[in-house]
Amino acid sequence: METDRFIPSSQLIINADNSAFHIHVKPEQLRDKIIMVGDPGRVSMVASYFDSIDYDVQSREFHAVAGKYKGKELMCISHGIGADNIEIVMTELDALANIDFKTRKVRKEKRVLELVRLGTSGSLQYDLKIGDFVIANRGMGFDGILNFYADRDSVCDLDFENKFCDFVKWNPLWARPYVVAADRDLVERIGRDDMLRGNTIASVGFYAPQGREVRLKLKDPGLIGRIEEFRYEGEPITNFEMESACLQGMARLLGHKAMTVCCIIAQRREEDANTDYKPSVAKLVETVLERI
Repeated sequence: METDRFIPSSQLIINADNSAFHIHVKPEQLRDKIIMVGDPGRVSMVASYFDSIDYDVQSREFHAVAGKYKGKELMCISHGIGADNIEIVMTELDALANIDFKTRKVRKEKRVLELVRLGTSGSLQYDLKIGDFVIANRGMGFDGILNFYADRDSVCDLDFENKFCDFVKWNPLWARPYVVAADRDLVERIGRDDMLRGNTIASVGFYAPQGREVRLKLKDPGLIGRIEEFRYEGEPITNFEMESACLQGMARLLGHKAMTVCCIIAQRREEDANTDYKPSVAKLVETVLERI
């Protein structure tokens, strides 16, 4: 049984101060409601809204602050860029919640975390404009991380995956995409009617995997055009970012609730971008803090 298995230090590294290896958060510092952001600096911005601060720790790109907001116990943590970092943060947050660091065994009673990732994103459709907020109703991962885990099929939309790969002529040299829905309860509570629902690609990179060509040529220059044309049950792929699918997939496999909502800062089809997006992100932060 899972609760009987001893997890050796080579599998789960615990620091000398009893904190998780990468994120440096201790079990007693974990909160059930967690806001996740990519930029370590954005953690301080989120925390500036807190009424009180309980702790502030940082290691590498992982910055965590916990406190209270209007009576709610909250935590904000940065994960850096990419799904590989999401896997680290999700595994260590779950370990803090559900593994006894003294016995190195899984707890019998499972703790469920609510994780809301706030990000920035590029639109792939004309009707999704700069400044819009879009929820990754489904996240599609190009990174392949979830494919390394047993039972990935149990949390994925296999029909969506198959039809997408067939339509866009997916190159077998690339990791097979996986598609995972956000938690329904979180989406309804956080999104309400002022956030759009989308099918979001979590790309494995920022440049070539998202169709950007700087000096190196693309393997498949027509891929992005086919992605823009793809429809599943009448719905398009709405936007690109880099973390939603792994977050939602890891959370589902581990028994947590997760979703991603992004502020659109670039319109790929109109070749437009907004580098002064901080006011829009601040509005998104304020909205999520009220609803989480």
